Amino acid sequence: MTYNFCTLFDKNFLARGLCLHNSLLEQCSDFTLWMLCMDNESCAMLEKLKLEKVKILKVSDVEDERMREVKPTRTPVEYCWMFSSQLPLYLLEKTGVDMIAYLDADMYFYAPLETIYEQFGDNSIMIIPHGFSEKNKHREKTSGIYNVGMIVFKNDANALECLIWWKDRCIEWCFATYEDGKLGDQLYLNDWPTRFKKVFVLTDPGADVASWNIDRFTFHIEKDKIIGTEKNSGKKFPLIFYHFHGLKIYADSNNDIYLYPITVYERNIYARYLKALRKAYADVRMIHPGWSYGCVKKPRPFQLIKQRVALILRTV
Repeated sequence: MTYNFCTLFDKNFLARGLCLHNSLLEQCSDFTLWMLCMDNESCAMLEKLKLEKVKILKVSDVEDERMREVKPTRTPVEYCWMFSSQLPLYLLEKTGVDMIAYLDADMYFYAPLETIYEQFGDNSIMIIPHGFSEKNKHREKTSGIYNVGMIVFKNDANALECLIWWKDRCIEWCFATYEDGKLGDQLYLNDWPTRFKKVFVLTDPGADVASWNIDRFTFHIEKDKIIGTEKNSGKKFPLIFYHFHGLKIYADSNNDIYLYPITVYERNIYARYLKALRKAYADVRMIHPGWSYGCVKKPRPFQLIKQRVALILRTV
C-alpha cells in the first residue's frame, strides 16, 4: 500500500518535521509526504536537504483568495491552523490520490501504521479522541473531544464535503482563544461523527499517546519495541505513535540539543525522540551551522535542578 501524508511547519518546527519524516522512513515502505513550508527559511532548508519521498509546498501554492483575505486578521499560529483543512483538501483535489492523512509535525512513529489503516477499513474519515486521563478530563471543553494530530480523508464526496465545511468554518473563525464552544481549528471536529457519514473514531490506545493521556498507561521495552499497558484494563499494546505536543528543547553551550526535563513524560519514548532531534539538527547544521530555531532559552542551573527533581517525583 502506498501511503500519502501531509504536514506543515515553519523554521521553528522544521527539526520536528524531519523527525516525523525519519520515523515514517523507518515504519513505512512506500509513501509520499507533502511538506508545507510556512516560511522562506524552512522552504530553503528543505530544498537543500533533498529528502527522500518528500514533496515541498509553499504557502502561496496552497492558500486561496479567501484565505489571503482573512490572513491579516490572524496570527501566524492561527493562520497555520487554517491549513489543517486546506492542505489535505488541496492535495486531494490537485493530485487525485485516493486517500491522505494530515499529520502534525511534532509526532513520531514507533511502529508500522498498517493496523491503523486496517481498522479504518472502507470508512471515509478517521479521527482520534484525545482520550484524556482523569486529571486532564477538564481540558476537553477547550481542547475538544478529538485531536487534529492525525486525520485521514478518503478522496470521496463525503470527505471532501467535510473538508470544505471545516475550511469554511476556519475562514469564518479560527483564533487562539476559547469562544462559544470554539478554539482554533480543533473543536469543529466534535460533532463530525453525526454531521458526516462514515466517520471512523480510532480508539487504538497505541495511537496518539501524548502528555494529556499518558497517565493512563505504563510502558516498557520488549524486543526493541515500546509496549504499553492500560492501567485500568491491563491490556497491552504496541506504541504506534506519540504526539510530542508542548515539548520544549534547548541547546547547551556546545550547541547540543536537550529536552526540558519537566516536559519528559516517559524515558524510553522521549530518549528515542531526543536521538532523532539531535540527528535532525546535525543534518541541518551541516548546511546552516548554528541553526537553533525551535530551541527555547536554556534553563538556569537552579531551574534545571528543580525540573529534574519534579521529573523524578513524577515518575517514582
